[in-house]
Amino acid sequence: MNSRRLFERFCLYCLLVVVALASLGGLRSRADEGMWTFDNLPLQQLQQRYGFAPTQAWLDHVRLASVRFNDGGSGSFVSAHGLVLTNHHVALTQLQKVSSAERDYAKTGFYARSRSEELKCPDLELNVLVSMENVTKRVQSSVSPGMTAEAALKARKAEIAKIEKESTDKTGLRSDVVTLYQGGEYWLYRYKKYTDVRLVFAPEQQIAFFGGDPDNFTYPRYDIDFALFRVYENGSPLESRDFLKWNPQGAADGELVFVSGNPGSTSRLDTMAQIETQRDYLIPLLLESYQRRIQTARNYSALGQEQARQAARAIFFGENSLKVFKGWNSGLRDPNLIAKKQKEEADFRALVASKPDWLKAYGDAWQAIARAEIQNRKLIKLQLRTLGWSQLSMTAVQIVQYVTEIKKPDGERLQGFHDSQLESLRFRLFSPAPVYREYEQAMLAGFLRFSLDKLGPDDPFIKAVLAGRTPDAVAREAMADTKLTDADFRKALVEGGEAAVQASSDPLIALARKVDPWQRETIKANEDQVESVETPAGQKIGEARFAAYGKSLYPDATFTLRLTFGAVKGYPMNGTVAPPKTTFYGLYDRAYSFGLKPPFNLPERYLEGKTKLDLTVPVDFVSTCDIIGGNSGSPVINNKAELVGLIFDGNIESLVGDYVYNEENNRAVAVHSGAIIQVLRTLYDAGSLADELIGD
Repeated sequence: MNSRRLFERFCLYCLLVVVALASLGGLRSRADEGMWTFDNLPLQQLQQRYGFAPTQAWLDHVRLASVRFNDGGSGSFVSAHGLVLTNHHVALTQLQKVSSAERDYAKTGFYARSRSEELKCPDLELNVLVSMENVTKRVQSSVSPGMTAEAALKARKAEIAKIEKESTDKTGLRSDVVTLYQGGEYWLYRYKKYTDVRLVFAPEQQIAFFGGDPDNFTYPRYDIDFALFRVYENGSPLESRDFLKWNPQGAADGELVFVSGNPGSTSRLDTMAQIETQRDYLIPLLLESYQRRIQTARNYSALGQEQARQAARAIFFGENSLKVFKGWNSGLRDPNLIAKKQKEEADFRALVASKPDWLKAYGDAWQAIARAEIQNRKLIKLQLRTLGWSQLSMTAVQIVQYVTEIKKPDGERLQGFHDSQLESLRFRLFSPAPVYREYEQAMLAGFLRFSLDKLGPDDPFIKAVLAGRTPDAVAREAMADTKLTDADFRKALVEGGEAAVQASSDPLIALARKVDPWQRETIKANEDQVESVETPAGQKIGEARFAAYGKSLYPDATFTLRLTFGAVKGYPMNGTVAPPKTTFYGLYDRAYSFGLKPPFNLPERYLEGKTKLDLTVPVDFVSTCDIIGGNSGSPVINNKAELVGLIFDGNIESLVGDYVYNEENNRAVAVHSGAIIQVLRTLYDAGSLADELIGD
């Protein structure tokens, strides 16, 4: 995997609020391991292990009830009137965008008691997967014998863009070609897209993230991490034909459950050379980057209450990501884990070598990737030749690139600027969400300081961008008078085209114009030296796996819809046993055991309402379902397709699961369906909302 794609993939993890991890290697799936595409479930394995195999009607219903949050995360329709359930932390980005200095809904919570009070989200796009089509033959046949690696890569990309555009024009649906099995298969996924999405309910962040960073990625847990939106179409609530019926009783210990969601990315099929790149080059850079990024946000937060509100999301997601990277770093330095991955690869390569026709067709793939990874490692730091950490700065770069890219033939454009992607891109670029100039300045300055430290003062990018000035001065000059904080200005600039952008005197646009050539140079280096080599080599390895195992394997995660299964089950922990569920008794015990001191304090309504609650009701529970970042907000359902829980995290043992899945102690952590109904009725006076959920 080339360094740009690798870097983007890890950034996606941060956006997605990383949850539980798991892995495969090169062997047949076993136990409850696997993130399965909806076209290829291990039905026989399910039947043998649990005595149940879903029908096609069951799968279609669950697929159409499942929702992808395009800004990161998953969800599901849970009423006939367009209600969508997800996590509070998935909703946090939109909560902050509809909040203000006077009304901090992330802190205080929010409840719309009538449809007229529901808050329109400024730039939230939800996707529902309506169809899947295998287009492997068409993509792979675009490459002719004798093509150079660079020409072949361009041909594949052009064909993918053509497929997506044809589908979008024909159906009006969002159309994405998804790469599976390292290029062994390509599938066209078509999505119904919804952009009129309104906030209905969110609890206080303190109860949604009870225990804060110390409890993050641990279990037992006591978080009531949920939020509700409503989808509108043509100005009215969407009448949902496919929604998950609510089961407030939840699932029993040992019961079969499923998770339907959009896991972000895994490394289970990567070669050892790719894993070594992550361990020795990328992850150390990401660790340092996120430590610095969090500290920059904290420094800004210390300036005052409003600054703290503005920076809260960056700190929350940054700490989440940092904990995950530390888990990966620790796991990849475990000699037992590395030995396991080395043996898996060696065994698979030996199998390929044992058959002359396989050896001839696939045998050189691993060496090709290893050679490309040598180049990849030289390019990783060059990913810092951009404008990072500041969303407004990244928007400026996108605008500069947009007006240039749309003049090119569709198939020759940079990823993200194809015709099939422009509608979603414009929706984000022209978002009316508030922009905080001082916060953006602080984050840009922090990123430029980090880039200076890592690249050095003699790096040509640093010389071009700083031009002898300090990072703080460059950020201050760029942000002081920029008009990009105004959505109408951004739109007018884009609609003015390349001439308007090149002529613009806006200081942030001027800075983005300086950065654009360096970013393009890095992209081209990755394509020429890494991606053009690893794409066909990865395809060979994927085809070798098909030859050896057929479709008994599942592909790496790609932020596309997957179904996982497992059982509600505790596990051995710290010399004792972790229970399959926690209760409200445990919530109050943990809070009072720490003297109600942050981050174990409770919102006032939970202190005052304690006597009203049934403390025996479960709060959270764990299962052996195989999940990862992007599954946040995924529904947990039983074999009747009833909602029994809501994924929000994984335990600490799961953090190495990007490479190794261990059923003994790798657990997915979910909010119990009964807890949500109880707090809605008892503490939030939201009985009508609870009624809509359970269908009364």
